[in-house]
Amino acid sequence: MPPPKLTFNFIHCDVFAAKPYCGNSLAVFTDSEGLTGEQMLTITQEMRHFESIFLSENNGQISARVFDLFEELPFAGHSIIGAACTLHREAGTEGSRGWTISLQGGREVSVSTQYRDGYYFGALDQGRPEIIGTVDAQERQDIARAFNLDQLADFPLDVISTGLKYLVVPVLGGLKDARITVPDLEQSLKRFGAEFAYLLDVDTFEGRHWNNDGVMEDVATGSAAGVVGAYALKHGLAESGRSFPLKQGHFMGRPSEIIVTPFGTPDDIKRVTVAGEVAYVGSGEVIAP
Repeated sequence: MPPPKLTFNFIHCDVFAAKPYCGNSLAVFTDSEGLTGEQMLTITQEMRHFESIFLSENNGQISARVFDLFEELPFAGHSIIGAACTLHREAGTEGSRGWTISLQGGREVSVSTQYRDGYYFGALDQGRPEIIGTVDAQERQDIARAFNLDQLADFPLDVISTGLKYLVVPVLGGLKDARITVPDLEQSLKRFGAEFAYLLDVDTFEGRHWNNDGVMEDVATGSAAGVVGAYALKHGLAESGRSFPLKQGHFMGRPSEIIVTPFGTPDDIKRVTVAGEVAYVGSGEVIAP
């Protein structure tokens, strides 16, 4: 039996960015065979990216585990797109490729990647969204205060999932001063059937998202972008089959652009794709914890 691996290589890339040092940074471990979940979380916390993704391959099947700084995630958009583009880059081929990636819990996702004009572009099919529910009107003001907002846009507050359950908080302006002001946001979200919240300016299509403690803000949230696509089609803000850009990260000095395309009708949303460019920053090696 060969000795256990002591070191693991990673690629540092920026997702939803046309050039390095923009977008949402990510560490991609292309061969994590032998690492435990506890070790993966420890490495992610050491790397300090918002998320890290750990890949392994068995008989041609690619599996992935995704961690943020607190826990393992069942789904993450920017991590999966970054991983697929990294696999395309390491394969050394041009043109288009398709990837099927298995996630924890048994879900499989499909990603298409392209190499064109010197950059990589990935598109993730997030499948059919789940419309979980709508927050009662009397809760609107409490939610506005929880995010330091004076008022909300005149659209429903829906809970939708394409892998993670987001409460979409529609606003018209006010994103610059938004922040989480309550210590128990996670418990409030659970009452609505949500895990996270995403603030969406329905006029400019710009968003903001934080971990529930309000300490860490996400630069570009791929899992929420699929939810935004479903929300936009449901409420007439987008058309089926027509892509729109979702902006995020501007207030953090890391402008990002996510290309979102919903399919179906407002009453029957078939699927949502989330796409963007991936830029490469560097590579390295870590010692297993």
